[in-house]
Amino acid sequence: MDIIHVLNPFSHPFETSFARFENRDALLIKLYSEDCIGWAECKAFFGPYYNPEDNATVPHVLRDLIIPRILHTDIESPKAFMESMRFIIGNRLAKAAIENALWEIQAQQSGKSLKTLLGGTQEEIKVGVSLGMEKNIAALLAQIEKYLSLGYHRTKIKIKPGKDYEVIKAIRKEYPDIMLTIDANSAYTLKDMPLFKKMDEFHLEYIEQPLGESDIVDHAVLQKEIQTPVCLDESIVSYEAALAAIRLKSCKVINIKSSRVGGLYEAKRIHDICVEHHIPVWCGGMTELGIGRVQNISFASLPGFSQLAHDVAASDRYFVQDITSPYVQITPRCTIIVPDDNNTIRYEVDEKAVDRMSPDHWIFK
Repeated sequence: MDIIHVLNPFSHPFETSFARFENRDALLIKLYSEDCIGWAECKAFFGPYYNPEDNATVPHVLRDLIIPRILHTDIESPKAFMESMRFIIGNRLAKAAIENALWEIQAQQSGKSLKTLLGGTQEEIKVGVSLGMEKNIAALLAQIEKYLSLGYHRTKIKIKPGKDYEVIKAIRKEYPDIMLTIDANSAYTLKDMPLFKKMDEFHLEYIEQPLGESDIVDHAVLQKEIQTPVCLDESIVSYEAALAAIRLKSCKVINIKSSRVGGLYEAKRIHDICVEHHIPVWCGGMTELGIGRVQNISFASLPGFSQLAHDVAASDRYFVQDITSPYVQITPRCTIIVPDDNNTIRYEVDEKAVDRMSPDHWIFK
C-alpha cells in the first residue's frame, strides 16, 4: 500500500468563511490486491478548518492504526473493513480513504461498475457550481456569469458575516431567477435569526450549514422560524446524525459527502433514510482531484439524487491539470455521464501526473 502526497494549484483561488485555498493539498491511497490496484483520494485539507482531520493527522491514523491491521490480510468487503475499524473513534476521512480504495478493487474483481455496486440508476447527473468569496461584487458577478454561460444548473456562493445580505441582494438584482443557494460553513449563530428571516425575500433554494458544525438542535429552531429550507452539511457525520436531524426537523435538505460520513457504505445508508423520509439530497464536493471526483459521480447516480444539482463540477472548474485520463468533463446539457457496466466512459489514473504533483510518497510492504 502507498500513501502519496500531492499538491495541485487551483486555477482560481477558492475562499470560504474559514480559509483561502491556493492549492489542493491531498493524500492519495494506492491499495494493492493480488490481481488489481484500487486508488482513492483522502478528502482532508492542509489544516483542521472544515473537519477535525487534516493531512497531518490522517497519515498517523493510517500508518499507526489502520495499515498494520490490514496489510497482508484478506478483507471480505468495504462493509467488513468499516466494521473492523469501529475501535477507531471518528477519523472518518482516514477510514473512508481506505474504504473507497476497497470499492474500486471490488469493482474490478467483480467486473461491475461502482455505480452498479452502489445501486445507481442514473445515466448522468446534474452539475452545480460552488463559488468562493471574491474581492468585490463585480468579480463575483463575473464568475457567476461565466458559469451560467456554461449551463451550470445551480449557483452556490460562500458567505460569512459582513459578506452576506448585500452580496445576495446584488446577485438577485442581476439574476432574479437563477437557482441560487448560499453556504455559510457554520459561520453564524441563532443571534443572526433576523438576518436569516430577511434572506427569505431572496427565494433561495436553501441555506447550507448556517450554524455550528456539530449542531442539530439550533438548526431545528432556525428552520421553524424561516421559510428558506435549511440544508445540513457538516452536522451530518453519520446515519445516526441524519436520522436525528430528520426527527427534529432540523433541515429540509441534506448534503451527503461520502468521505465526511466515513465512506460510501455509510453514505448510502444516509441516502436511503433520506429517501424514506422524503428529504431531498445532493452530493457535495470537497474540491477533489479526479479520483475523488469520479467516485462522487458514481455515488450521485443513486435514485434519491435525481432532484438537485451536485457540487461535482468538471475538472477544469478547479484545475488546469488533473490526475485522471480523461479529465472529468461536462456535456452540452451541463451534466456528467456516469461510468457504468457498458464502459460508456472509463477513467484511468494518470500516474505520471501524480508523480509530477507529488512531494512525498510512502510505501508500506
